Amino acid sequence: MEPQEPDSRVPPPAADAEIERLKEELRRKENLYLRALADFENYRKRVEREQVSAARAGKREILMPLLDTLDGFDRALEHMKDDPESVVEGVQAIYRRLLSQLEAQGINQFMSRGEPFDPRLHEAVTSIESKEHEPQTIIDELRRGYRWGDEVLRPARVTVAR
Repeated sequence: MEPQEPDSRVPPPAADAEIERLKEELRRKENLYLRALADFENYRKRVEREQVSAARAGKREILMPLLDTLDGFDRALEHMKDDPESVVEGVQAIYRRLLSQLEAQGINQFMSRGEPFDPRLHEAVTSIESKEHEPQTIIDELRRGYRWGDEVLRPARVTVAR
């Protein structure tokens, strides 16, 4: 009888242990890979948010002086009653164009006169006793307020009834 050859399909016990060790090492490395991938995705999202925030802050620095320019237009238009109509129309056209440029960037004026006082939207400069208006109603708007999307870019300065 010939000597029997070992069955090559059945691994020896040492090979089983080696296979289990390699499987465990593969699972561990896969977990490390998935964690690194998740960390990188979180990093990418954070950098993206920071870039958007920095861009918005840079825009804000440009926008705030433009709002002061609009205030100047408001005051000028109030006092142009005796000026030639062509001058008034020209100033109004420039004012409307500036407003439309701001609106294209998501910036809109909000009117306050007659509205209830809201400290998130309004900065009360003074209050006046009034029998014509309900208490905490805005009587006058000294400086118009602006929103940038849902955010208040600049609160309105107002006079409030008490």
